[in-house]
Amino acid sequence: MVFFYLVPLKETPMKKCLYVLLLPLQLLSQEVPNSTLFWNALQTHCGKAFKGTIVNGGKEGDGFMGEKLVMHVRSCAADTIKVPFFVGEDASRTWVFTRSKNQLITLKHEHRHRDGSEDAISQYGGANPNTGLATIQFFPADQHTSKMLPKASTNVWWVTVDATVFTYNLRRLGTGRVFSVAFDLTKEIKTSRVAWGAKD
Repeated sequence: MVFFYLVPLKETPMKKCLYVLLLPLQLLSQEVPNSTLFWNALQTHCGKAFKGTIVNGGKEGDGFMGEKLVMHVRSCAADTIKVPFFVGEDASRTWVFTRSKNQLITLKHEHRHRDGSEDAISQYGGANPNTGLATIQFFPADQHTSKMLPKASTNVWWVTVDATVFTYNLRRLGTGRVFSVAFDLTKEIKTSRVAWGAKD
């Protein structure tokens, strides 16, 4: 049973009492959405860079195997986090996370040329359909992606982050296409590189 108490705080000149409603603590507290916990965990790494390793889907000649893979949580605003993903000397890729007012997160892939101009294939990705889990968020391909890249209509990206590892993952449903790269968050590395076209 829950009890409510009306307690007088002070008496006004009109001799009227103000009251405060005392509620059980568990009713006063609001649960933090999992997407916010995920977002906060990612922001703790702002300014840091980490080396990655392909753990699934890599193959010779794909542009990733044999290259040094680095993620750099370079830019952290209240509702935008930009993470350049360097593949060898290629600095064309940036993962852009944005957060909406309803606490849902969108992942977009920004691609730029060396001169900073945006690639014709850029800004694809998707938004999570719910707040997910504190350590994992899913991003099914959105309509913009489907229109730009019809073959990617069934793409699902997911990102995980915990105390030790960040992973970026892709699976194209109905096909054998899969790609996963993991970054060791316990071993920060130094980098002075910036993504092509970065303005922040």
